[in-house]
Amino acid sequence: MDGSGLFERSYTHAGAAPGSLAVPEGSVEPRVRAMRFDAETLEELDVPRAADAARLLESGKVVWIDVQGLGDGEVVQQLGAAFDLHRLALSDVVNLGQRPKAEAYGDVLFVVLRMSTLADTVEWEQVSLFLRPGLVLTFQERHGDCLDPLRQRIREAGKVIRRSGSDYLACMVVDAIVDGYFPVLERDGDELERLEAEILAGPRVENVRAVYRIKRDLMAFRRATWPLREALAHLMREEGGPISASARVYLRDTTDHVMQVVDVNETYRELASSLIDLYLSSVGHKTNEIMRVLTLVATIFIPLTFVAGIYGMNFDTSLPGNLPELGWRYGYLFFWLVCIALGGSLLALFRRLGWLGPRERAREPDSG
Repeated sequence: MDGSGLFERSYTHAGAAPGSLAVPEGSVEPRVRAMRFDAETLEELDVPRAADAARLLESGKVVWIDVQGLGDGEVVQQLGAAFDLHRLALSDVVNLGQRPKAEAYGDVLFVVLRMSTLADTVEWEQVSLFLRPGLVLTFQERHGDCLDPLRQRIREAGKVIRRSGSDYLACMVVDAIVDGYFPVLERDGDELERLEAEILAGPRVENVRAVYRIKRDLMAFRRATWPLREALAHLMREEGGPISASARVYLRDTTDHVMQVVDVNETYRELASSLIDLYLSSVGHKTNEIMRVLTLVATIFIPLTFVAGIYGMNFDTSLPGNLPELGWRYGYLFFWLVCIALGGSLLALFRRLGWLGPRERAREPDSG
């Protein structure tokens, strides 16, 4: 799904009961993996039966269950039953295009956010996260994500994440997804700088098409980050929630990153709009220059055409008063001298007026 996916949604059928699961068409088959760890031990497990996932919970350990692919609604339902997840939250998992948000269902925190992947185009997917004591459960639309660096940190003994709880892990998942926004924004910024240089050098239709494509990407970023900023700010203000005070410090850092993304995104949106104005101004200026040249050429040839028209009339030159110059020995030379004098006088006048090159400056009187 590219940037346009943020403007699309999958819905349940009209009249369906609240909490109904409608798996999106074309979804990939789910792959369920789990990481169970504490400060000393780490286990990475495949979960062949979603109904047995609750057996992974173990006192004193954190379990991260990651579901990649939403092609099987039965897997979602089984995981929801295993961990007592609210059916309205499960419905939001498969109803794609949700607005980023954070909601509490008892002791379970439900977070929806968007994850971007930098490829030939910006690809977006919805990520749903459930947090409860000792468990983090994530649902992704398809296989592959930007969370491998986080998994590598979990594999390294002695890291803070191995000694922390599930709330810290949830904050790190959100932080990793937010950090994935920066490379995409950096590419858009480089592209805008290149387009600005090209438009200044010589505007082309391809330039404005590229600007509109970037503006669409930036609009997708805005739809992904503005609601997320509000959701994280709500979690920061909520006291006594599922996120502890020690983990809230790291959530505050993630909120700062979201604010940076929002600021940079708004700056790039304004720059993209100004590039469109620059393109239109450059095209208008170029058109005016062409029209000025054509006008000057036409203005020079109007009197020449007038003179040529007079001497091209078919009067009988043998009669007195009918273009006697045509019978003159030097009439042809006289005609060209008149044309050259007219053209040269007009060019000199246009240059003096500043229509051709810089206008002549008045000479300053000598100080002596």
